[in-house]
Amino acid sequence: MNSRQEQLKAFDRLLTIMDELREQCPWDRKQTLESLRHLTIEETYELGDAILDNDLQEVKKELGDLLLHIVFYAKIGSETKDFDIADVANGICDKLISRHPHIYSDIKVNNEEDVKRNWEQLKLKEGKKSGGAGVGHEGEKNGDFMILWINGRYKGLNPLDVHKL
Repeated sequence: MNSRQEQLKAFDRLLTIMDELREQCPWDRKQTLESLRHLTIEETYELGDAILDNDLQEVKKELGDLLLHIVFYAKIGSETKDFDIADVANGICDKLISRHPHIYSDIKVNNEEDVKRNWEQLKLKEGKKSGGAGVGHEGEKNGDFMILWINGRYKGLNPLDVHKL
């Protein structure tokens, strides 16, 4: 496996390539958050299939496609001065730290169920209801199609056809 330095170098390479593509490629330059949305959903669908097929080489490829989309969205956000990739990364780091007080604070847990219970309580304090994407839910309580799809319930159905359900 790659060292942390090699991982950071690879991520810097991706950021540099995205800068170059946004500057020099007419197709990449034209893209917006909205125009990329359906492509991101498609890539997520392909990742879900690769996971269900246990095809780790394909998982690696599809994760790369999704990482490209994350970097692409962040690049667009930086051009509008709304956010950049550091904001995205720091935002998820802050969320992970706050949602894991048993690691980063003095909360004690005895098992996975305690972790799930704490996670849900923290989400409620934030004013968010569980959408199933957190810890240990199927997503059926609120009809979250993507969670059901990722969990294999709708394998073969294009997520863009959710309106047909």
